[in-house]
Amino acid sequence: MTIRPFHLAFPVKDLAATRHFYETVLGCTIGRTSETWIDFNLFGHQVTAHLSSSKDAIVPTNDVDGKQVPVQHWGVILEMQQWQTLANRLQQQGMEFIIKPHVRFKGEVGEQATMFFLDPSGHALEFKAFQQDEAIFAT
Repeated sequence: MTIRPFHLAFPVKDLAATRHFYETVLGCTIGRTSETWIDFNLFGHQVTAHLSSSKDAIVPTNDVDGKQVPVQHWGVILEMQQWQTLANRLQQQGMEFIIKPHVRFKGEVGEQATMFFLDPSGHALEFKAFQQDEAIFAT
């Protein structure tokens, strides 16, 4: 089965800061744009930032393997080498992590490398990787 790219649209406070973050910090390429939205290529997936004046809500967290994970978050499951490259780049850029790059569920089903950080509008992003793709949905 071939996995198709997903599309996600999300609200942002500042398009220029968002473009800088996704393009320069994360390394996304830019697709179509307007005065109120930008399409990004996030590891082969289309994510669209829409300018919005809505106020942020406090994001609740849940305990996952001893860390407080933001309930509302999204990201991409990368190959392990891609994940390590991104983690290294973000650490070199001085990224402030919610949860620093590490391996959780060590030695258990679902062992994974993971990291969490915020974009300029406060959206929690998680990027993770598994040694084998079969482990992604393992129980």
